[in-house]
Amino acid sequence: MTITTTTIHSPVDKLTAIEKIGYSLGDLAANLIFQTLLTFIAFFYTDVYRISANSAATIIFLGGLTGACFNPLMGLIADRTHTRWGKFRPWILWTSVPFGVVAILAFSTPDLGDKGKIIYAALTYILLMLIYSANNLPYSALSGVLTGSMADRNSLSSYRFVAVMVAQFIIQVLLLPLVLILGGGDKVTGFQNTMIIFSAVGTVFFLITFFTTKERIVPTVEQKSSVRQDIKDLLGNRPWVVMVVLTILVFITLALKGGMTLFYFKNYLSEAHLATFLNEVGFVRFIDSLNALLTSVGLTKFHWPEDAATSGFSLFNAAGILFMIIGIGFSKPLADKFGKRDVFGAALLVSTLFMLGFYFYAPSSIGLVFISQILHGFFYGITIPLLWAMIADVADYSEWKNNRRATALLFSAMIFGLKAGLSIGSALVAALLSAYGYDALLTTQPQAVGNGIRLSVSIYAAIPFLLGVASLSFYEIRKTTELKIEHELGTRRALQINR
Repeated sequence: MTITTTTIHSPVDKLTAIEKIGYSLGDLAANLIFQTLLTFIAFFYTDVYRISANSAATIIFLGGLTGACFNPLMGLIADRTHTRWGKFRPWILWTSVPFGVVAILAFSTPDLGDKGKIIYAALTYILLMLIYSANNLPYSALSGVLTGSMADRNSLSSYRFVAVMVAQFIIQVLLLPLVLILGGGDKVTGFQNTMIIFSAVGTVFFLITFFTTKERIVPTVEQKSSVRQDIKDLLGNRPWVVMVVLTILVFITLALKGGMTLFYFKNYLSEAHLATFLNEVGFVRFIDSLNALLTSVGLTKFHWPEDAATSGFSLFNAAGILFMIIGIGFSKPLADKFGKRDVFGAALLVSTLFMLGFYFYAPSSIGLVFISQILHGFFYGITIPLLWAMIADVADYSEWKNNRRATALLFSAMIFGLKAGLSIGSALVAALLSAYGYDALLTTQPQAVGNGIRLSVSIYAAIPFLLGVASLSFYEIRKTTELKIEHELGTRRALQINR
């Protein structure tokens, strides 16, 4: 059943800071697990659980494919869920504990023999992907029904993606040190203990999200539609088509650049110049001082990677994430003034220009590399909340055009696009490394490999972003359209209440 709606946006319905924070904690909880999967699951399977690389790749591919295919079905289920708590909030409640339990199991290492370990890893990974979809899809769709105010959604998305960046910082910068500390140097114990903490914190955060939010765009039963009608509405919604294409393109770039950057540090940039840079900015001194403090009070020292490339890579990620968070802070005021579409396109274009700069930098230009990352992160940060706020606007657009709303189905397609983009981008990393002759067994790679890696993090990674900017020319929901949709839907909902 798809819906018309009964609740109008009013000053009383305006989202409070408590509700925005409560909602955002749900994404922080999910990303403590999801970011770990994206960044470390292959490392965990091969280097910690000792599964072969081919088996690990098969498990990750099949698990991701299963989760992606489950999304549309979960969207249909969530749109047709009816409880006293609403459509989407109950799924956050129902999946909060299972999500945490399965995450712990997925990062556990029972000794079951070679075949048994593969079966165990496959089952727990696929189950985690299914529970993630059952949790995260309704969570994402919830943003479309918390408020009818598009400006309030801009603010909500800003809160949400600050939380995402916090989780990303924890995982990309601090996870390995945490694993070593919590395991006393043993990665097996460290991963399990770290995941126990993440799961416990995540479960509490999911419960906070459930108890602090309220679905205000409430359905009536006056109008029903079939699954076929929902899909027909979706395919006829041009802004939705644009957003699917845009989502795929954005996440191709994120996966390609993210997956290739460590190789850029290890095989293109000068290790000697990296070491000098880390000394000059005080990074090495900071780690030494931190370790002296920890050991002086009887704690285990902070196990930071000792080679310059890995340390530089971690600091590079940290700098980018911090400035993404700053960029997110500019997202709402800019979008309120100029509209989401125009701000997204302009910020994405500028961030792409700084990414292209990596092509021109010599291996010794470490300072320029970090400056470009900081500026790229800042401008890309502006776009982060807008992508999901625009998807929620597309749900309003569909309701405005068709007098029907299929919020979760629409969001499920976007999450499918996200996973498709990540899969394509990750596959490109391996394909490009192979094409340029990368050999992991070589201490020093041929010059062609370094040049190929440089092209990959700059020119090749920029192409999907630029195509994404171009695709926005077909996106119909400009600032004036946002205001018109919000006004007319508000009027329509008010009339339904007064019947």
